[in-house]
Amino acid sequence: SQTKAIIPVHLYGQPADMNAILKIAQQHGLLVIEDAAQAHYAEYEGRPVGSLGALGCFSFYPGKNLGAYGDAGAVVTHDQKYAEKIRMRANHGRKDKYNHEMEGINSRLDGLQAAVLRVKIRYIRRWNKWRSQAAALYTRLLADVKEVETPTEKENSRHVYHLYVVRARNRNNLQSHLKVRGVSTGIHYPVPLPELEAYDYLGHKPEDFPVSSAYAGRVLSLPMFPEITDGQILYVVDKIKQFYS
Repeated sequence: SQTKAIIPVHLYGQPADMNAILKIAQQHGLLVIEDAAQAHYAEYEGRPVGSLGALGCFSFYPGKNLGAYGDAGAVVTHDQKYAEKIRMRANHGRKDKYNHEMEGINSRLDGLQAAVLRVKIRYIRRWNKWRSQAAALYTRLLADVKEVETPTEKENSRHVYHLYVVRARNRNNLQSHLKVRGVSTGIHYPVPLPELEAYDYLGHKPEDFPVSSAYAGRVLSLPMFPEITDGQILYVVDKIKQFYS
């Protein structure tokens, strides 16, 4: 009864199950705010993520599929009322100079970041295609490594592979093995949100979220970027197979 909105996360570039989420939201009169920070131009049933809920939030942090030269982001919406409120919120709560109707923050996108994004957005579809091709090669080469679970794509979605994340047995030792052989990996994310110190006041235990808790100890992000070569992927997979053999 106290819920105001649902925030689905299109994690790693894979769209969330939006039909089910939108149905729940409609039944209970809730807003849906999409976290599309890692999912630029990902699609769900032919529609771009960020356009399915009331609002969609994108990050243009430099490491994202579409990244600026520094911190940047955007919120998209079909609703003029929300658009006006968001513009005001990001501009010290004002509609025009010295007319502050609410408290806000200083969160304007500066011209330099916009200029970088204006150029890079021309290439985002090509870069996403290269990421998908790299992901397909990883998945094919790792198919016979039973200790590693590769990501799967939903039939009705287009995954844009901001990250290529596997679930690996003996993850920490595998990561160390790869590091000394020149392969950088990441763990996104080592601690589930409910277990962060910031949310201690909610009183959750790991067993309250058994799937998140189980995956947190196994997820490993392998090298993924548009320009990664087949040779580099072959090298990474070879070192993974070496570890488990």
